[in-house]
Amino acid sequence: MRSTKTRGLGLVALTAALALVVAGCGSDDANGDEPDNDPTQAQTDTPPQEEDPDPDENGEGNENGYGEEEEEVAPDRADADLVIWADAVKAAALQEPAAAWGEANGITVAVQSVSGSLRDLFITADQAGNGPDVLLGAHDWIGALVQNSAIVPVLIPDTSDFSPTAIEAVTFNGQTFGVPYGVETLGLFVNNDLTDVPEPATIEEMVEAGRAGGAEHPLCLQLGLGGDAYHMQPLFTSGGGYIFGKNPDGSLNAADIGVDSDGGLAAAELIGALGTDGVLRTSIDWTNSIPLFAEGQCAYLISGPWAITPIIEGGIDYTISVIPGFAAGGQARSFATVNNFYVAANGINQAFAQQFVADILVSSDVVLGMFVSNQMPPAQISLMTQIEADFSDMAKFGELSAAADPMPAIPEMSAVWGPLGQSYAAVVDGADPAETFRAAAAAIREAIG
Repeated sequence: MRSTKTRGLGLVALTAALALVVAGCGSDDANGDEPDNDPTQAQTDTPPQEEDPDPDENGEGNENGYGEEEEEVAPDRADADLVIWADAVKAAALQEPAAAWGEANGITVAVQSVSGSLRDLFITADQAGNGPDVLLGAHDWIGALVQNSAIVPVLIPDTSDFSPTAIEAVTFNGQTFGVPYGVETLGLFVNNDLTDVPEPATIEEMVEAGRAGGAEHPLCLQLGLGGDAYHMQPLFTSGGGYIFGKNPDGSLNAADIGVDSDGGLAAAELIGALGTDGVLRTSIDWTNSIPLFAEGQCAYLISGPWAITPIIEGGIDYTISVIPGFAAGGQARSFATVNNFYVAANGINQAFAQQFVADILVSSDVVLGMFVSNQMPPAQISLMTQIEADFSDMAKFGELSAAADPMPAIPEMSAVWGPLGQSYAAVVDGADPAETFRAAAAAIREAIG
């Protein structure tokens, strides 16, 4: 789970602007006035990978859900030769394979579960010299980690066994930071009992096919009252939008904001039309998008591999396909999130850390051991080939990730999530697309400075 924190003045400016633009625009049904706790809303700096957030990470564990957050404290460094920090899910998955690696190499290994804002707690602990030697985290942390001199580059001599998306994700300022082990993206889940079009060529065909089958919702896509820039990305890109432009060397150009570009405004119009047509709804959020599909109420669902288990448990006959684009647009490109092993800059035993990640590069034992209890599409091609016969859904998402764009890892991305997410919700609820997205772009530029 990723960290959450309150926005600054840029979001306040956008909120005020949107209040004027969307005055009088309500939600699309009676559920719209329920509090939306989606952590992809304005209060977040990065979106979650799971659809169900940990309340304590979002400051919702307090009595009223919006009071002062308890101060997050990093754990004391464990007494071991190699110390690894991860979130609760990944730490549990890593315990046994890490211990086995340590025993084989004659050193002790401690995997510590860290709750709260893992990235920020790690930065603080590393600067104080009492953090771990290795950190597990998403690739979009790299900008902040490098900016704070908290991690060191990792040499990957042979990148041929990794997906190009994974290598692109961990490359920052011309160097590779971290060893990729898992990659996640979005795909299209199809309820085969509610539609006979498992691979719609366009969004328009998908909507028509979903309605023809009698589904209550042709499409379930988590949005919420605060919006969701992560899940809306494939629609935005298909409509012609982009977040950051690129420099001649391929790196992201934070000065080129594409939210209010011609393509961005065209995408906003198309997204607004889906709201007017009732296809997109702010009442569908992280709490109900997957359950609605698993209960047979949606013909299609845009989500990630974390949705597989509840869908299977719901007994749905499903197919996983490519997310289609608009008929008048281009390819729908989702974000890809790559999970990595990072080497701490100020870890006490950096030599053991380098040995650990070097072994992961040449052996899939540790990552395969993690996969058993925390299934995630592998970043290593050889491991993907190894598991595809028994885990075809994971292999499919691995295939989809090849056509996804790594989530921007530059620090300026933290200024985007809130304003852009709010704009999606606003236009779906009836706000003027051009005015709303121009206000969002202005707020983003103000926040970046």
